[in-house]
Amino acid sequence: MKKSLLAQTLALALAAAAVGAVHAEDTLKKIKDAGSVTMGVRESSGALSYTLGDGKYVGYHVEICQRVLADVQKSLGLAKLDIKYQPVTSQNRIPLVQNGTVDIECGSTTNNKAREKDVSFAVTTFVEEVRMVTKANSGINSINQLAGRTVATTTGTTSVQTLRKHERASGLDFKEVFGKDHADSFLLLESGRADAFVMDGSLLAGLVSKSKNPADYKIVGEVLSVEPIAIMFRKDDPAFKKAVDDSIKAMMKSGEINKLYDKWLMQAIPPSNTKVGLAMSDNLKAAIANPNDKPAEDYAKK
Repeated sequence: MKKSLLAQTLALALAAAAVGAVHAEDTLKKIKDAGSVTMGVRESSGALSYTLGDGKYVGYHVEICQRVLADVQKSLGLAKLDIKYQPVTSQNRIPLVQNGTVDIECGSTTNNKAREKDVSFAVTTFVEEVRMVTKANSGINSINQLAGRTVATTTGTTSVQTLRKHERASGLDFKEVFGKDHADSFLLLESGRADAFVMDGSLLAGLVSKSKNPADYKIVGEVLSVEPIAIMFRKDDPAFKKAVDDSIKAMMKSGEINKLYDKWLMQAIPPSNTKVGLAMSDNLKAAIANPNDKPAEDYAKK
């Protein structure tokens, strides 16, 4: 009986390993065989990845991914490559990459050590500084003024954990409310259900620029953390990682990345033709000069 149970356990373990092997399949082969690829995109991740409606997605990371996939198409010798756009959220983006629904995720995902256990990241293409936005007349200008207040953030993101870990937030008692996406979180602030919204600075700047009255809001407080944002794909697929990284590194070397940054972060963008106006940070300039896929923990080291 014991032997039989051991045999069953081994069979289950082998079956699980086989399933894992399927998920770690060669993405390039999958793309070539299907003649299509699924790009994970966000509906409201500021200028990095957002929707114009009618299934159209644009942004800095969306365009970088489109160029990467054009290079992949060329290297695979495909006459045509059908790009399918799959909207993802902070909660489901990693599972959808893991289970093969999404081949390449082009949103606003922080590369950190915890996530590296489940997925892989390309070289860093954006470096985010987490801040908070408040109503201009709120009187809130720093973290220590959040005591007794309500702080909004987006479900599935790391921002409030980052705030709680910050030395200035030590012992602070504040209430958390969660939006289902970044637009929903901003609405919590706009409607007065939250006193501050903690999130990536670029997303905050984009949401403010698109709001009814941008002058009613201000991005304030200390930089809570510096986070490398990167394009994400399945783990244990070195050939696909190399293809994505090589394409991005070529854009960095040619200066194309800087042009794309200027287009999406410094110029007026659709649909409202307002500009985010977020100058490139020194951290991103360094990541472009020396391409790397270092996780957020490396940026936190003094």
